[in-house]
Amino acid sequence: MKKTVFATAILATFAGTAHAQSSVTLYGLIDAGITYVNHANAKAQDLVQYGDGVSQGSRWGLRGSEDLGGGLKAIFTLENGFNSGNGTLGQGGALFGRQAYVGLTQDGVGSLTLGRQYSFSTDYLGGSYATGGQTVAGNYGYHINDVDQLTSSRINNAIKFNSANFYGLTFGAMYGFSNQAGAFAGAPGTSGSSSAYSFGLNYVNGAFGIGAAYTDIRFPGSASPTFSTTLANASALTGTSVAKDLATAGVGTKYSIGAATLWALWTHTDIEQLTGHMTTFNAYEAGGKYAFTPALTGALGYTYMQAKDQTNGHWNQVDASVDYALSKRTDVYLLGVYQDAKGKTASGAPLQSQIGVSTSSYLPVAGADSQLAVRVGIRVKF
Repeated sequence: MKKTVFATAILATFAGTAHAQSSVTLYGLIDAGITYVNHANAKAQDLVQYGDGVSQGSRWGLRGSEDLGGGLKAIFTLENGFNSGNGTLGQGGALFGRQAYVGLTQDGVGSLTLGRQYSFSTDYLGGSYATGGQTVAGNYGYHINDVDQLTSSRINNAIKFNSANFYGLTFGAMYGFSNQAGAFAGAPGTSGSSSAYSFGLNYVNGAFGIGAAYTDIRFPGSASPTFSTTLANASALTGTSVAKDLATAGVGTKYSIGAATLWALWTHTDIEQLTGHMTTFNAYEAGGKYAFTPALTGALGYTYMQAKDQTNGHWNQVDASVDYALSKRTDVYLLGVYQDAKGKTASGAPLQSQIGVSTSSYLPVAGADSQLAVRVGIRVKF
């Protein structure tokens, strides 16, 4: 009897150790709501629609690690994006279109990972120093077509180094391969033949944070899924040019004062066409939020965005939101966004308002130079 008890205790000890050394976590969130938007088509008619993934894209994922000893761990993440309104896959229909990578991480050094991963423009700028990341404005609050890669800049076939935290400083670099013979940097018109590289630097000291990132995507229209360059095409001399290069740089900062957080961000994006035409976008953003109670937060953000080419178009946008946490995992929110556009396209037509990162998935292109969107939503995390 004593031997049986002793053996059982030993086995239980080893089982507990194994469990502590290896783990897999299922996680995700669902964001859904109802949005009213005016000027929703060429006739400038109103629209009331079900909207998915506005504050954050709906997703589920698996995240795991295995302790290899000496502070070294094997890690992986598989993350799926979906639309809660119709159940379809996001990110062009990819099963794990949001993230899919495996790698190693070493305490005091950092991680080296391989797979489909976020650029540092998204990692270091989008979540920390932008209205879209700081508030429930989310994908309405990020800049038009995500031209500066703040929220959905996922690089295929990438190898990525992300440093450990050195007294508040983190940094990293990544490269995404084209996987095309004879076209290391990619090629136009060939699906999946885009290449990319990205660098980032971030520093946080208590209430203060500042970050910078640079991302360059060669032949963004050849990626799978593609990176949107429709905003640049509207301003191009031909109107239908193929993008050769999308390069974006940005700097952001934030500061917390008690229950308040303030942030500011600047991004500069160049999109070069195969014809040689270059369209440049500058975005200037500032905002703040205040926690009136542990559950209730209000926020306000402003963005000025300018296109520098023969059109010289520009957009002004204001985002206002109130978020109420029902629990640690569930919140409800009210969001209002207004944008106006000034300038003309290459064909001479007035520029249209385009709220959000993807007009096809979130809000339609306005049939006018201004657009207002109001949304009530709920978000559940698990």
